Amino acid sequence: MAKANWAIDPTHSEIGFKVKHMMFTNVSGKFDSFSADIQNEETQFETSEIRFSAEVKSINTGNSDRDNHLRSADFFDTDTFGTLTFKSTSITKVNEGQYEIKGDLTIKDVTQNISLGAEYSGLMKDPWGNTRIGLSLNGSINRKNFGLTWNAALETGGVLVGEDIKLSAEVQFVKQ
Repeated sequence: MAKANWAIDPTHSEIGFKVKHMMFTNVSGKFDSFSADIQNEETQFETSEIRFSAEVKSINTGNSDRDNHLRSADFFDTDTFGTLTFKSTSITKVNEGQYEIKGDLTIKDVTQNISLGAEYSGLMKDPWGNTRIGLSLNGSINRKNFGLTWNAALETGGVLVGEDIKLSAEVQFVKQ
């Protein structure tokens, strides 16, 4: 069976995250500049090889002071480490339309194997004749495992920034 190549449609995709702020609320953010592609046997999602990268300078939490702090050496150090990447290593079907995607996530030159839950929509034709696939992805990482260790103690106890980062993505890919 021939391999199919798919490119992300950035206008219909969002890569986001959430982290606890002051131990009791979540702050959300996203990356505005990213790319991704998939190569697979068209009708067999389990055969997919997924590659993703994001320009870390494009981080956007809706607050420029916070975004600049995240770009600084306290967090991502974007002058030295401008890109984060993910490359799948395996995809396992869990239930109909539900998959577990394992892969290597690299942030600040630290690579860790992570697991993402994926909801795969299957193939569809859009009104212009393009074949598309859609994915909803979710997972969690500990930011300290990637050298993102900055924090501040709160007078009331606890810390300013949580360790666990919830990852989420809603993405569409177009067959090339």
